[in-house]
Amino acid sequence: MTNKNQQPRELGISEAELAAMTSDLDQMHRDSSLPALTESVDEWVSANKDEETSSALGGASRRTFLLGTGAAAVGGLLLAACGSSGSSSSSTTAAGGATGAKYPANLTGDLKVAALAASLENLAVYTYTAGIQAATAGKLGTVPPAIVTFATTARSQHMDHAAAWNAVLTGAGKTKVTETDPVLTPVIQKMFAKVTDVTGLAELALEVEEGAGATYQSGIGALSSPKGVAAAASIQPVELQHAAILLFVLGQYPVPNAFSPTSSARPLTDLNT
Repeated sequence: MTNKNQQPRELGISEAELAAMTSDLDQMHRDSSLPALTESVDEWVSANKDEETSSALGGASRRTFLLGTGAAAVGGLLLAACGSSGSSSSSTTAAGGATGAKYPANLTGDLKVAALAASLENLAVYTYTAGIQAATAGKLGTVPPAIVTFATTARSQHMDHAAAWNAVLTGAGKTKVTETDPVLTPVIQKMFAKVTDVTGLAELALEVEEGAGATYQSGIGALSSPKGVAAAASIQPVELQHAAILLFVLGQYPVPNAFSPTSSARPLTDLNT
């Protein structure tokens, strides 16, 4: 809980500026990055799935899954997981992130990258959900509505990304990844337990976004499928846009590095298969 005698830290931008940035972010996602992601994944799945998956999903229903039920499934599981976000020991039990979660067995190559990416996107959804719940419950002091709008928008985009990677996995006959990243989840939980205001929440979200961006930068070089590269390349800029807005919120320079670093990327060797 916020110390009532503690002065809240000021945001680096106004609510109006944050609202405008969030609106632009949402528009770019709908008009550009999401259609590009959908097309890449749809073609990737079409090129690699077997006949059984083809008859079960079909070309049109793959697109429906990617944009609709896939995102809804991820969101529903993680919303339930965050229902007890005040207790870090059990807050991701429903999603499996804090209980030694495993990725689908026998994954290799591009499917390994897809599974890792899905778990990172799930972690981002979890983080934003926990933050939104804490903010709306009054646990972070006064939270400007524009902050909640941004968090809700970013969460929705991470849900789209998770659904995309899971469409790749199910298209290859593998199971979806509904867990949060098992290595980073306890780290994020410990950090979240120390968040007392909206600035702290922005700092935590920035950690998640920068880690995801670095992992995509690294993953682009690890993917062999051109459509897989296109999918990752359509997602990474969105994560970096999230990070840039969060840096604005924190009053920091929005592009701290001339090149996208990979020092905080999640290695594929950590996959527990």
